Amino acid sequence: MEADTQAVNFGKSVIVPSVQELAKHPLDQIPTRYLQPLSGETDTSNLSVPVIDLQGLAAVDSITIDSELQKLHSACSDWGFFQVVGHGVSDSLLEKFRTEIENFFRLPHEEKKKLWQEPDNQQGFGQLFVVSEEQKLDWSDMFYIDTLPLKQRKTELFEKLPLELRDTLEVYCVEMKKLAMVILSHMARALKMDTKEIRELFGDGVQTMRMNYYPPCPQPDMAIGIIPHSDADALTILFQLNDTEGLQIRKDGRWVPVRPLPNAFIVNIGDIMEIVSNGTYRSIEHRATVNTSKERLSVATFYSSNLDSELGPAHSILGPQNPAIFRRVPTEKYFKDFFARKLNGKSYLDFMRIEDGEGEGEFS
Repeated sequence: MEADTQAVNFGKSVIVPSVQELAKHPLDQIPTRYLQPLSGETDTSNLSVPVIDLQGLAAVDSITIDSELQKLHSACSDWGFFQVVGHGVSDSLLEKFRTEIENFFRLPHEEKKKLWQEPDNQQGFGQLFVVSEEQKLDWSDMFYIDTLPLKQRKTELFEKLPLELRDTLEVYCVEMKKLAMVILSHMARALKMDTKEIRELFGDGVQTMRMNYYPPCPQPDMAIGIIPHSDADALTILFQLNDTEGLQIRKDGRWVPVRPLPNAFIVNIGDIMEIVSNGTYRSIEHRATVNTSKERLSVATFYSSNLDSELGPAHSILGPQNPAIFRRVPTEKYFKDFFARKLNGKSYLDFMRIEDGEGEGEFS
């Protein structure tokens, strides 16, 4: 049918100026609209997120597999974040992609303007979740693009990308889908979930990418790169391009810095996976901080369930001892409602919870 070939527009965002351009001028103070003082205590104990070796999960001996699977299960249950090594994505691809993204953000502003967001669509350069002209803004620029399935692509935006970046992005997005499906399959095993159900739910999943640039900031304690939030997707795979720290996760009431390992991926549980696991795995609030002297660049790949699927707790793990705690809702509606709101911690996931006395039913 015709509808099946048309891309779904998940939403729009108020168009904002470039922070990268703003930061090129000498600034003693940041403009009022970017003032968002950092709050909360930062953990200084060198606590670090777990590291999962995917090669260990593919080992031939069951002892190694069981040990690594338990580590994965604990990471998803207790942390919601982990780093992945032994992932099989080639160093040469990562190096090439890193170079292309760095060059992309160095394009002249006049060239970037051709790739800026449009009033009716959030893809392109700009910021997400800006719903009013009065809203406080993050100290960052991003380029956001739908990559998979192919029918979701904004073709004219892809065609405007620098050719080398476009070619590398094509390879990278396929590798990220493979990696996401491998990780999701291991999670299904750890949850004792029917692997067929995970393939049916995620096999043709929605994949989007957000390329992030955080410029130096003259008042880093008075601004935020991205405000605290949890991700709406199932799985986020973050590739950090340089060694500038900035990502922090909320753990036991404190903000824990994440120190990326070279050519590892930082993976976090999104709200969809918390819903699918019926609360066993947890999406975690995280934020990006900025500093006075260094830029930070990263690429976040968001992987979610199939667009035509119904989102809710996995049927294969529900039972009398594990009743559903989340509503069921069409995935398309879930995303449209998410992008229509300001980011605000885990408030959207709370909205999906079944209230006491309410049956497991459709969204109204």
